[in-house]
Amino acid sequence: MKPNQGSRRALWFIAGCVLLVATAGEAQNVSVGVVLDMESWVGKMGLSCIHMSLSEFYEANSHYNTRIVLHPKDSAADVVGAAAAALDLIKNNKVEAILGPTTSMQTNFTNFVIKLAHKAHVPVLTFTASSPALASHRSPYFFRLTHTDSAQLAAISALVKAYNWRQVVLIYQDDEFGDGMSPYLIHALQGVNARVPYQSIIDPTATEDHIGEELHKLITMPTRVFLVHMQPSLAIRLFAKANEIRMMREGYVWILTDATANLLDSMSSSVLKSMEGALGVRTYVPKSMELDRFKIKWKREFIMENFVLNDPHLDIFGLWAYDAARALAIAVEKTVAKNFTFENPNGSENLTDLQTLGVSQNGEKIVEALSKTKFMGLTGNYEIVNGQLQSAEFEIVNVNSNGGNRVGFWNPEKGLLSNNMTVIWPGNTAAVPKGWEFPTAGKRLRIGVPMKEGYSEFVKVKGKEVKGYCTDVFNAVIATLPYDVPFDYIPFALPNGSSAGSYDDLIMQVHKGVYDGAVGDITIIANRSKYVDFTLPFTEPGVSIVVPTQANSKNRAWLFLKPLTLDLWITSFCFFVFTGFVVWILEHRINQDFRGPPSHHIGTSLWFSFCTMVFAQRETLISNLARFVVIIWFFVVFILTESYMGSLTSLLTLQQLQPTITNINQLLKKQPSVGYQQGSFVWELLTSLGLKNLKSYGSLEELDKLFKLGSSNGGIDVAFDEIPYIKLFRGKFPNKYTMVDPDYKTEGFGFAFPIGSLLVADISRAILHVTESKKINQLHKEWFGDQGNSWSSIPKVTSSELSMNNFWGLFLIVGAVAITVLLVYFVIFLYKEKHTLRRTANESSNLSIGNKIRALLKIYDERDLTSHTFRKGNPPKVVDNKIYPIHDDSVGISPNSNYPSSPSNYSIHDMIYESSEFVDLSSSNQIVEMVIHTITEVTPENEE
Repeated sequence: MKPNQGSRRALWFIAGCVLLVATAGEAQNVSVGVVLDMESWVGKMGLSCIHMSLSEFYEANSHYNTRIVLHPKDSAADVVGAAAAALDLIKNNKVEAILGPTTSMQTNFTNFVIKLAHKAHVPVLTFTASSPALASHRSPYFFRLTHTDSAQLAAISALVKAYNWRQVVLIYQDDEFGDGMSPYLIHALQGVNARVPYQSIIDPTATEDHIGEELHKLITMPTRVFLVHMQPSLAIRLFAKANEIRMMREGYVWILTDATANLLDSMSSSVLKSMEGALGVRTYVPKSMELDRFKIKWKREFIMENFVLNDPHLDIFGLWAYDAARALAIAVEKTVAKNFTFENPNGSENLTDLQTLGVSQNGEKIVEALSKTKFMGLTGNYEIVNGQLQSAEFEIVNVNSNGGNRVGFWNPEKGLLSNNMTVIWPGNTAAVPKGWEFPTAGKRLRIGVPMKEGYSEFVKVKGKEVKGYCTDVFNAVIATLPYDVPFDYIPFALPNGSSAGSYDDLIMQVHKGVYDGAVGDITIIANRSKYVDFTLPFTEPGVSIVVPTQANSKNRAWLFLKPLTLDLWITSFCFFVFTGFVVWILEHRINQDFRGPPSHHIGTSLWFSFCTMVFAQRETLISNLARFVVIIWFFVVFILTESYMGSLTSLLTLQQLQPTITNINQLLKKQPSVGYQQGSFVWELLTSLGLKNLKSYGSLEELDKLFKLGSSNGGIDVAFDEIPYIKLFRGKFPNKYTMVDPDYKTEGFGFAFPIGSLLVADISRAILHVTESKKINQLHKEWFGDQGNSWSSIPKVTSSELSMNNFWGLFLIVGAVAITVLLVYFVIFLYKEKHTLRRTANESSNLSIGNKIRALLKIYDERDLTSHTFRKGNPPKVVDNKIYPIHDDSVGISPNSNYPSSPSNYSIHDMIYESSEFVDLSSSNQIVEMVIHTITEVTPENEE
């Protein structure tokens, strides 16, 4: 027969008396109160563990000077009862410490109890109250010898992150226990980018029907990940109902906090069956021989003392109770007090019960000793810091009929670690649930569609009928999803059928929940992403410039000048002249082609230089230095002419697609009229760039009309728009307009959904599937014709002018080589003519510098008779019956004389050369007369 509660208390009292008598005269007794719900499992288990802890402690430490004597009080699961019990223990039993109460609710209510203990200097040690809200009580006399619920937050959030669940529904009980934890849970989940779209709050006294109604609400929601934080008694009822309405099937995820998970091993198989597949986070207790020994001993004694027939299971709360009692016993012994007494207040007949409380004379010493307590307990390393048991490690368990299999492990240093064990999810499946599904019983999605007059190829609304390229892409994307998503297109329009606002207004309606999403030619930009989540884009991104092409003859008459910029034209011309001048200097003294009157010198030099442009020069170069310069110049001319021809060819072969404006700097300088699509975000871009003369358009035809008018007639010269619109426009009006850099980055068109929508990820993946298939090309062709498939081949026209930046290195090389060659030439010239220059300097020593320079130039202007081109024996050239003599090196000024050599040194060819540039061989009389005239002039008068 099972004894009643009174008989059990009598047994404990007798045991205490026996312990007291056994130690009387040897140790000092210290009164300690125990406040527990004696009818609850935790209360029964906790009290038995406390007794066993003290019994084993003093048995192992019989030499200690103190012995704790327990004074148990039943709180009867009532907060008022817990407070009354604590007050009675302090006032009447003069306890030096209190173990308990059982729950966070009772301790929270007993902010009063904590303050009461603080007033009486009586430490309160709880081994079950885990609410984070208790951290607000800063009394040094309050010790939480259990792990706070917030310690498990990191483990829970790491678990959610590991499976990439983006939304979690929080289910907790409606009292201080649940309310105190919910803000911490939400904050932790947000830290891993998981939202809590809904919080299900269930009263601990709720009926089965009420629990069922709340669970049915969850079924209609897309989220399938549920985090349960409640006491085991309520959690058991919740899972029983969830199993009944088939919420423990495949696709669902249930996560238990340690409030329930810590007690899994003590639950019946029928209860565990309703929880199968759930994950639990519970405190990790390392295995040890001492723990195994105690479990066996505790079970044997608990069965004998309580006359129970079932198999009791020791859980973490019993272990914490055991270690808490031991910690208190160690602290009491360390106080080394001779007497444990209370100081009574001043006596008065009008004092209340609270005012008559005494003050413990050893409470402060016990608090100090507890704060320094460290030992190896049944739960592992036991250390109290600032009144709080240090955070523990947690294990992730998968609930089954035997309690739970460990599938993961978490500690503060390494985070979440996997056991490489397969998790069996609800529905007896190993496939990881994605965490959400579209509820088939839910409402149809309301998809907002923008209203606009033009660009009907993208979106076209006619009455309730909605169609267009964007909606067809959305339909194709939804069709590829592995589940059904019912939806309706809702035009964003006023009752009269006109547009209800801009695209930004439509986005805000999605943000406010008026629409469940938005489909259309909606550009993904940063400002809009603050209010909605976008899918991946399904069109080409970017904003660019569209301008008319130069198709009139006036502009094309000077097209040949376009390949080179003005500075490059001028530089090229200067280097042509400079190269001709250098060649003339190097060839003038030795090459008859570069001699003659001044006009002949200039003409020949320029002619030679510009002929190098087409490699058609006829003058033969004699000087190796000149040849070297020309070789380098040929290289530069070749690159320059090829680049010019390539650029000119590009301009001609693009079918006159050269734009009227080629860059943004021209726009900012000229400030022409600029067009933008009505209602587009491009207006903000243009104003930020500093463009002022802005005109809007609503259709392709209106844009073409504005271009035809031009700025002078109220139209535009250039337009900014998104690339899909520009390509559609160019496809409709081919060869009249073109795109020009720059390309301002945007992300293209995307579908918009509320922030955190679970559809975004699946639809984005489906967009990739559609855009990589043939389906997208079919839709292009259907809505945009052939140009839809050729969008990617339409070229952008950029500035094709070649500038000095492209060639300055080549000109630098030519200039450096030419100057170096000139320096070498003049050094050689001065060395060869040193005798003549010295003699000339002596004769003109009294002359001015200008006359000296003229004398030097005169010497340079003479032929270099030492050159092989003027040596004797060279036959004359005969072209078209005309003799072109080649001067012999024996003719002319002797290096050592200012006078001509004797006539005997003259050849007939020399005489012919001196008298004429050429001789007509067809006239023999002319030859004879020329020879006689020449001999007469050169023969001295005294010779015959």
